[in-house]
Amino acid sequence: MPTPIRIGAHVDNLDPVAEAQARGAQLSQFFLGDPQSWRAPKLAFPAGAVALKQSAQEAGVELFVHAPYVMNVASTNNRIRIPSRKLLQQTVTGAAEVGATGVIVHGGHVTAAEEPEVGFENWRKCIDGLDLPIPIFIENTAGGGNAMARKLERIDQLWSAIEGSANADRVGFCLDTCHAHAGGEQLVGLVERVLAITGRIDLVHCNDSRDAFDSGADRHTNLGAGHADAEGIAEVVRLAQAPVVLETPGGADQHLLDIAWLLERL
Repeated sequence: MPTPIRIGAHVDNLDPVAEAQARGAQLSQFFLGDPQSWRAPKLAFPAGAVALKQSAQEAGVELFVHAPYVMNVASTNNRIRIPSRKLLQQTVTGAAEVGATGVIVHGGHVTAAEEPEVGFENWRKCIDGLDLPIPIFIENTAGGGNAMARKLERIDQLWSAIEGSANADRVGFCLDTCHAHAGGEQLVGLVERVLAITGRIDLVHCNDSRDAFDSGADRHTNLGAGHADAEGIAEVVRLAQAPVVLETPGGADQHLLDIAWLLERL
């Protein structure tokens, strides 16, 4: 019998445990710091990392940390790639201190004039140099012609490069339904196609899309309110058998509606 699916949401970082409880959820995802900043992440939880870890354990709430959006470890620009590696390490270290299961990071990109292979190699070098007390989960992205993780063929190339790292077993995959839809991947049958490449799906970002199929636009909306295939969204969650994070608009009340929408279809 399939394991019951754990569902939560991306929440404010002041008290992610209380935010999970407000949603009747078993997990929370949050940023350690400003997602648009290069500064080292600073935990907002007033009592500190040890207290947050203990609070989550006592409440039975699993924690996930999303890395800042500014990072792009695939970049050939030293002024982007090197700070990205530093910030990713700082984020992983901070996430481990609060007892997080893993750190989600976007796949990044190279410029239109560059060969994608250099980005894949930069990813491998990054993973080689990381201290990973907890794993990182690379997330598929919605747009970009030279993105590392928009299309399945690129994810396949990325995974082939990562397999050359001694830290390869510390790298997992986060599947975002909005990103897949907007990136031009059909949701029905997607889990099987992803698993054939990565061998694992560690987390699902369950989101509808404000935009049409293959639009390349990363704009989430509430479940059932967008253009993504409803049955496809439900199938991804049902077959991935991984924890689920809603990254949909609204607070706890809206997330409760999204959770109800999803549970009705599982």
